This record gives sequence, C-alpha cells and structure tokens, in this order.
Amino acid sequence: MTAGLGRLGGLGSRGRAFVGGAPARDHAAARGWLPGWAGALLAALFGAAMVLWTFGLAPVDPWRQGWIWTGLGVDPPQLWLGWTFFRQSPWTLPPGANPDYGLELSSAIYFADAIPLLALPLKALRGLVEVPQYIGPWLVLCGALQGLIGWRLVGLATRDPLARLCGAGLLALQPMLLHRMTGHTPLGGQWTLLAGLLLALGPGRGWWQGLAWAALLAVTTLVHSYLLAMLMPIWAADWLRRVLEPPRSPALAMEAVAAPGAVLAALWAGGFFLLRGGFNTGPGHEHGTYGTWSFDLLGFLDPGLWSSLLPDLPDAGHWEAGTNYLGLGGALLLAAGALALWRRPTPLPRRLWPLAAALLALLAFAVTHRPALAGHAWSLFEPSPRLLEALGTLRNSNRMAWPLAYALLLGAIALAARAWGGRRTGLLLLGLLVVQVVDLAPGLGRIRAGLAGAPVKVPQELSAPFWAEAAARYGRLRAVPGGNLGEGWERLAPYAALNRLPTDAIYMARVDTGATAALRAKVAGILASGAYEPGTFYVLRDAASLELARGSAVPGRDLIRQVDEFWVLAPGWCAGREAAACEAAAR
Repeated sequence: MTAGLGRLGGLGSRGRAFVGGAPARDHAAARGWLPGWAGALLAALFGAAMVLWTFGLAPVDPWRQGWIWTGLGVDPPQLWLGWTFFRQSPWTLPPGANPDYGLELSSAIYFADAIPLLALPLKALRGLVEVPQYIGPWLVLCGALQGLIGWRLVGLATRDPLARLCGAGLLALQPMLLHRMTGHTPLGGQWTLLAGLLLALGPGRGWWQGLAWAALLAVTTLVHSYLLAMLMPIWAADWLRRVLEPPRSPALAMEAVAAPGAVLAALWAGGFFLLRGGFNTGPGHEHGTYGTWSFDLLGFLDPGLWSSLLPDLPDAGHWEAGTNYLGLGGALLLAAGALALWRRPTPLPRRLWPLAAALLALLAFAVTHRPALAGHAWSLFEPSPRLLEALGTLRNSNRMAWPLAYALLLGAIALAARAWGGRRTGLLLLGLLVVQVVDLAPGLGRIRAGLAGAPVKVPQELSAPFWAEAAARYGRLRAVPGGNLGEGWERLAPYAALNRLPTDAIYMARVDTGATAALRAKVAGILASGAYEPGTFYVLRDAASLELARGSAVPGRDLIRQVDEFWVLAPGWCAGREAAACEAAAR
C-alpha cells in the first residue's frame, strides 16, 4: 500500500491537472460545485461534529468539570489536577514548573499530561479569563483539525470534493483517535501526525519547509511526548529526502539545528528537564516494560470493543490491545487500495523511500522484540536490562503504529483515485464512510451513555466537617508515605486542589524514584521526631506512618483521628481547646 504514497508524493498542495487518468476538465467541473474553502470548512465541521456526537455538548463548557471524573479512567483527572494546581500557582522558571502539585515530587505540567500548548497561554490569560477545564474544548479542536488536515491530505491525491470530504471523514472517524479521546486526551492530538505527513508528502523545500517543521515539532512537543517520538522520524525522513534531491538548499543545514532546537526549547518551557530520573516509571510500569504492550500484527483489523459488525480477534489482552482498529470502512479501504494497485501496479518513488523507511521503523518499534499474531507472541531476542530500561520510557509501543495506519489509508485513497478517478473514488469513500459510521455507532453510543448524567462540579468524597476546617487552618497536605498513585490520591488530590493546598497526593505520568525515596525518609524522620512542618497536616496511609505519629504526637495538642476512612495527624489541632471540643471539631 505504500506505493500509494508515491501518488501522493508526486502531487503539490494544489494537485495535478490529471488525477487517476481523468481529464483536467472533469476536475475543474468537480471543483465548481464546492469551493475549496467550503470543503475545508465542512471537513473541519465534520471532525468537530464527530466529537460532539460522541461526548455531547456538556464537555465544551469550561465550567462543567464533573464529567472528567465520570467513567473516563484516571487520565483526565490527572490533567485536571495538574492544570488546577498550575493555574493557581505563581509563575516561575521554567514556565511549566508546577511546584504545588507534588511538593518534593513535583516537576512540571509536562508530566501531568496537562497539554502545555494550552496550559501556558491560558495561565498567562488567567487575569482576563478563567478556564477551569479545557479538555472538552481541546477534543473538539482536535476533531476539527483532524478533519481539516485530512481534507488537505486527500487533496494531494484527488481534487474531487466528495472524495476529499469523505476521505477526511474516514481519517477523523478512527477508533485509534476516539479511544484516546475517551481517556488519554492529549493523544487526541493526532492531527499533528497528519500535519507531518502533509509536510513529508508535499513538494515543500527551502526555508518555509524548515520553518514549518520547526513550528510543528515545537507544537507537538507541547502536546505529548509520544506524538513527538512518532513525528521526529518523519521529519528526519523528509529532511533526508530533501538532502538527496537536487538542488540542495542551504536552509537544510540551518533546519538540522533549528528543528531540534525548537524541540529543546519547547521541552524547557514545559518543564521537561525538571525531572531528574524515573523516566521509565509511571502508571503500569510495575506490570511490564517495553515489549509488554506491543502491536499485534493483526492490530489494524482487531476491533476490540469497537465494532458492531466484526467479531473481536484474539489478542494479548493488554490495555492497548484492540485500540488500533481502523474500522470496517478503513479496512475495506485498504482492500480497495490493494485491488487498485493490482489493477495498475506502480513502484514507490525514490523520493519517498526515506519516509517509507521511517514508517516501517516506527512499526518495528511498535512490534518490539516480541512480535505477536492474534495474541500468540514469540521472542526474537532478549534486549539487555539497560536497553530495556531506556526503551521503557516509551513502553506503550503499540501506539507507534499510528503514523503507518494513517499513511496506509492515504495511500489506499491515492491508489483508488489513480485507478478509478476522483469521482468514482468519491462515491467509494462515501459508501465506506457510511459503513464506518454503522460499524462504530454502538461504541460511540456507549461513550455517550457513560457520560450521561455527569455532575457539573468535581465530586467531593471527603464530607466530614474536619476537612473544611483543616483547609482553613493549614496551608499544606502531606500524604504519607509519599509517592505516585498512593492510596487515596483520587480523593485527596481534588480536595487539595479545590482548597488551594499544595500536596504530594498525586498522579503523575513520571516521578523521580530517587526523589520519592528521599521524601519518604525525610517525612518518616519528621514523624518520628515530632518536629512537624509548620502549616502542614498529614494523612497517614500505612501502619508504619501511623505508629510513628502516635509515638511523637503530644496529647492535648495534636490530633490523631480516623476521618472519612483516612487516619489524619493534625498538629496543634487541640491547642487551646477542651478535649471534648477538640474531638467534636474533628468529626
């Protein structure tokens, strides 16, 4: 199917006089019933409408936050927590630093998956506009950009408006995109991958191409690191393509410095370099490493829970399995592209060899050293522990197949347009889009039903009067022992965020393991000595911490009590109060 990229790669941003052998007048007539700007607008509206159909209108309202905590897993709350602490804290350097979320374990919004691309400018505007949550608007924006850039990409293969609209619709209505929107929302920014393919497949050269790549890489860096890891090889392939094609522009040498420089600058702004270690930690790291969550070779055809028309295929059963399904419409499009290639064979142009190599390298990384077919895995070799530790930074390797998936869909469209012309391809894509909608409709309906009736506000599970008074009396909440995803973080962190209490009750994408060990030793020493930190109260999450606190607390001054299932140590709580009044105030 990569031969279809040759069709795309030979086209400029405005196409050719002939597409698939059809005469230019046919395409002039096709363009007549829908101006280009109108088609682009409709494609963007389709992408946005797809998101609204799935999630409803409520998430678009920045003041509605309860839906984030309803049925979408732990990742959207993580983003909300990182953003809430970040927008309430003063500016520091680097701009993405987020010291109140994690205390000694804090790093930056980058590791709260808080989409620095939005968090940084919205914090700068906080004196003018308050945005309690931007996850919903972000998803709508991603849908619109997916449709818009999809329109541009399909336009490299055919100028037929129907083909472009329906092709963009298929690129927007993808389970691998929708699945991320229902949980790991920053990865809804897959429009960055389409933009990278647009640059790589177009005829761009010179300074503007380099500037476009530098800007795109910087933007992608501020969205999510996995998307950056996918886009960097595509940029490198396009840069190599331009190096090998005469005439060579002197701008290429500058681009080789400027593009990585833009990435490093964006990483600094987002606070990436504040993390000193623990890059292979985070949720799930205790269950496996690189090779555990690999891409099954039938992954594009494995419906998981998405299809209403196809049965689920056997797979490895891990949480990434069944998330790269192309939809029945997408699968049939690949079959149509294969048929078109059989009818009119065409080699892949040499100019696209670097891009094809990059896509295959990403696929190899996704498959890992433990390839799997229908859930049956075998090991090709065993990497060294040090190499596994490094690769564990991107342990959810299944995702790295996304660029190839989009390239295959685009190649199939290009091959169909070459074999049957733009108009027939438009009708084909219209039919496939209908199939895609029918196939995925029940899955989308489940998402919509899961969000129905979500509360407007963030649910508060700590209801005892103690918590309100503690928020007024203390300036900081410690959860002991400290650590990422510690017991009760999902109840303690929102309480702390809404009451503007810095805390180490956190969920972060990555946390420095050395800092965690040092924090635990420090707080254990504090509890053992009774030299409690000023303005701090403690939630004791294990028996050892509770025992230390009981040994150091001063009766009649400090309170140790179980409140809403949590043992708390409130230094100085009882000072100046009668014993009965102290106990009553803690209920």
